[in-house]
Amino acid sequence: MEKPVALLKELSALALIALFFYLFLFVDFHELPFEMPKNFLNVNTIFLSIVLEAIPFILLGVFVSSIIQTFLSEHTIKRLLPKNPIIALLPAALLGAIFPICECAIVLIVRRLIKKGMPLHVGVVFLIGAPILNPIVYASTYYAFQSSQEIVYARMGLAFILSIVIGSIMYLIFKNSEQLKWSRDELIGKLQTSEIAGRSKWKDTFFHASDEFFEMGKYLLFGAFIASLFQTFLNRSVLVELGTNELVSPAIMMAFGFILSLCSEADAFVAASFGNTFSNVSLIAFLVYGPMIDLKNTFMLLAFFKVRFVLVFIAVVTIIVYISVLLYGQFFI
Repeated sequence: MEKPVALLKELSALALIALFFYLFLFVDFHELPFEMPKNFLNVNTIFLSIVLEAIPFILLGVFVSSIIQTFLSEHTIKRLLPKNPIIALLPAALLGAIFPICECAIVLIVRRLIKKGMPLHVGVVFLIGAPILNPIVYASTYYAFQSSQEIVYARMGLAFILSIVIGSIMYLIFKNSEQLKWSRDELIGKLQTSEIAGRSKWKDTFFHASDEFFEMGKYLLFGAFIASLFQTFLNRSVLVELGTNELVSPAIMMAFGFILSLCSEADAFVAASFGNTFSNVSLIAFLVYGPMIDLKNTFMLLAFFKVRFVLVFIAVVTIIVYISVLLYGQFFI
């Protein structure tokens, strides 16, 4: 019974992805014999922009994840990481500053690293640090805020410190207990890895990459669609009116960051457009919180991690970021 249901889910996911590409490549909504509602066209435009922005990074993520699966052994990871769980947080944060990976792809990579033996709390540091600390995000933020360099340094500094703080808190809560969802096939594969020993490693990498792309694709499409609905129908004028309140405005911008689901390589330009409405503290909250948690990657997290872990993770990130940006504004701005 399980196999037909699993097959039906996979076929449904493939059908949705095929429908998306067909509509994108061959259908022009402006040439339809009837007039489409303006809101529908807006949802369609935002949905396509989110998906097209995310797909290159999803592809990057699935290939990095597959290379980790094929070429990196559990023994290597355990040998490279410091034995002390707290000291191990620092190299994870530094590692995030090297790889140009946004939040669209980081869930896949962290999941694979944890399956290979990386401690959960170290994976959390990489999960929230890498989408902000990488050099591409630094360059885009620097360019977007050339006249407000303190925002650039605040974003990078807070992201580095908070990734370590949040990783420590998650370690205290979960103590590296198993929080991943394992499918039946994955559990069997975990016990029977010797069966694929004779196959080419690069061929195996491409098999893993194609499987993960279609598996992740359905969650990307669903998350992008929900985010596009929020962006279209959310009454932003009410939220902008609250932008002058020092306590409320950072929370409003964090909510914007969550709902808009922007790629971290591009969100700085959107944040800069709010410069005349919201304070610098609120902009920093947007730039730090959005890449850590947004609507799109929440669906990805729920797909691969246990629900309790995801809810606690979101709560911890939200509270820590909010308190931190308020303290930063109090003492440094």
